[in-house]
Amino acid sequence: MVCVHELGHIFCGRSCGGKLQSADLIPWHLPFSVFDPDPQPLITLWGGPIIGVLLPVGIAWIAKRESIWFIANFCLLANGSYIAIAWITGERYLDTTKLLEHGAHPLSIGVYCLLTIGFGYPRFRRSCAHYMTRD
Repeated sequence: MVCVHELGHIFCGRSCGGKLQSADLIPWHLPFSVFDPDPQPLITLWGGPIIGVLLPVGIAWIAKRESIWFIANFCLLANGSYIAIAWITGERYLDTTKLLEHGAHPLSIGVYCLLTIGFGYPRFRRSCAHYMTRD
């Protein structure tokens, strides 16, 4: 989940003309990417949570396999939870604080969290039950 999320930041940042200064996608590290300059920081910042959801869900929708939906549902719930928890904690290095600093409307963040958690939680729960109740 974190790699797809971070790749969303990188893709959007580079697409908008940002110059990637450093990035870390190594497993077991906290992934990050730093752009300087970043001409469109809101697009770069929203790229992580949006692509972090749309890419796995799109792949699952095309593949139509329960195992891939399990991963996509986790990504849906995890991205929404991350944005919501980062909003609550206000940690200055996390995406939500940076989104707000760069002018994202709090309502857009709230809608994102409601949609991703609202759809992600029951879908991920159902995916978990599917695999835990198999004989």
